[in-house]
Amino acid sequence: MQLLFDLCKLRIGLMIGLTALFGSVVCAGKLRLPGHALAMVCAVVALAAAAGAYNQLAERDLDTRMERTRRRAFATGRLAAGPHWYALIALVAAGGFLLAWFACNPVCAGYAAAGFFTYAIVYTRWLKRRTPWNIVIGGLAGRFAVLAGATAAGAGVSAPVVAFAAVLFLWTPPHFWSLALAYRADYVAAEIPMMPAVLAERPAARVIFASALALVLAGLLPAALGLGPLYLGCALALGVWFVRSSAILLREPSRDRAMANFRVSLAYLGLLMLAAVADIGLGCRY
Repeated sequence: MQLLFDLCKLRIGLMIGLTALFGSVVCAGKLRLPGHALAMVCAVVALAAAAGAYNQLAERDLDTRMERTRRRAFATGRLAAGPHWYALIALVAAGGFLLAWFACNPVCAGYAAAGFFTYAIVYTRWLKRRTPWNIVIGGLAGRFAVLAGATAAGAGVSAPVVAFAAVLFLWTPPHFWSLALAYRADYVAAEIPMMPAVLAERPAARVIFASALALVLAGLLPAALGLGPLYLGCALALGVWFVRSSAILLREPSRDRAMANFRVSLAYLGLLMLAAVADIGLGCRY
């Protein structure tokens, strides 16, 4: 079971599923959701799991050269790579797509599939080994989960949902770049042009700070598009916390500070979504 959990990156997949559920709540403007919301979450998680497994299968050569990833199943040989894995991954992805199509609607299925395609093909296959912009463009994958959740009930995508989709897009770079800065030696050794491996530590920390600032500003937009003072207050407090953490990293671009910023970025996103849900549940409005 642990092997399957790690292979499919289910920790990330479950978070993406919660992000999709969050999109449904924000679009509906209430906590009560239709019964097929669970099917939508399962579909999104299945597609995210398929993308995660494909990522490990396609990057097994890189994983053997990085301390952080060298214990993954394909890298260690616990699982033997072969054509049958591509077929199984395609089958899981197709199952998730069809579940979203028939349980929800074709638009929801399209967004969910777009998330799979962006991470598995655009990011993993086309960009990661070629350009420092890899994670910036790959960040679109999380954005599609919010849109899939928003369209699951058949309603149009609301302005706050679009704003949160932008937040998810802008969150990925400072989040992942903080982790990549902590493991900079790994990316240099594997010759992966991740931004912190291309730049020196301090310039990389400067880019992380700038991207964190852009994210925090975007995180205030939902308050101007329908959410209330509870969300705004939380977004301001969380934004100050994340910007301060990124400023500390800028002053001291060490591995420990980079990991601390990585953890703050996780908390920022989770608490920001929780604040939005609480705002909606309590009916806070201006």
